[in-house]
Amino acid sequence: MGFEHLTADQLAWIFLSLMGFTALVYAILDGYDLGVGILLPIKNNSSEQSVLDAERNQMIASIGPFWDANETWLVLAIGILLIAFPGAYSLVLRELYLPTVFLLIGLVLRGVSFDFRAKAVTQYRPLWDKLFKFGSILAALTQGYMLGRYVLGFEHSEGAYIFAIISSLCVTAAYAYIGGAWLVMKTTGDLQRKAAYWSRRAGWLAGVGILAVSIANAMMSQAIADRWFSFPAVILLIPIPLMCGVLFFTVDRYLKCVPLTDDFACAFPFMGVLSIFVLTFFGLAYSYFPYVIPHRMLAVDAASAASSLRFVLYGTAIVLPVIIVYTIFSYRVFWGKTTELKYY
Repeated sequence: MGFEHLTADQLAWIFLSLMGFTALVYAILDGYDLGVGILLPIKNNSSEQSVLDAERNQMIASIGPFWDANETWLVLAIGILLIAFPGAYSLVLRELYLPTVFLLIGLVLRGVSFDFRAKAVTQYRPLWDKLFKFGSILAALTQGYMLGRYVLGFEHSEGAYIFAIISSLCVTAAYAYIGGAWLVMKTTGDLQRKAAYWSRRAGWLAGVGILAVSIANAMMSQAIADRWFSFPAVILLIPIPLMCGVLFFTVDRYLKCVPLTDDFACAFPFMGVLSIFVLTFFGLAYSYFPYVIPHRMLAVDAASAASSLRFVLYGTAIVLPVIIVYTIFSYRVFWGKTTELKYY
């Protein structure tokens, strides 16, 4: 297998696609476990203490085998940005330095609190639960804010910052939406019913947020409006918002009926929300391709030397399939309803 025949432009587009793919997989996989953390109930009621403790333990156990490996995709996406588009990486880090700090704080809080509450069971477990929830909310909000700033090319205006704040709330709601759907798939009984209730409410907010962001994006960028609403593109693209609307509606109807007899089709909400994530990503990709920084930097202009990209592509061709196979294998091994999380 050789990549010598690939041109510099083709290599830039390949790495842009790879970066987008890894970012999408991260948003789905780490999105649901961030969502579980966001939904973690921390209000203690003495009359229901044992029930709440059991529910928190079950929620944490549902993501226990996966959450750490899910963050591999974030590392891979950032690594591709650094190696393939160093100029864009420099711009992103400069514009988003402070939000990146808060994101790292949130992720560190999640990691520390998860390990301490699961492996060192003491009277401080309620504190670790609160920190896990706080870290999850902080990470989700900062990711949404960073996405909002990124898609407008780091524009410094009042409207751009308002857009970023709306984006942060939308992404947080979307993570809670897919996190609740994950719990519906992985749990039973009262917790499954509560998860369906949480997921429905988060889905309403996420749906309104996606609609608001889509409208604002088109209003703030004439180029994007032209891409979506010019003929014949509008005819070809209309299935994307229509399918999103159908998925939002059908998932909401299913969640309203939880629990179903024999836990019928319990994976449907998660797969439905996953599909919404994919469709939303394709909408963003269509809006901004071939920019690596929307409105500011084309992928072909920001890419590293073609010889460097060819060399890195050999490594990527080996590493990426291994990560994909490992991810599929781990989910296959731990598929099914959640059992007690134990460390020996």
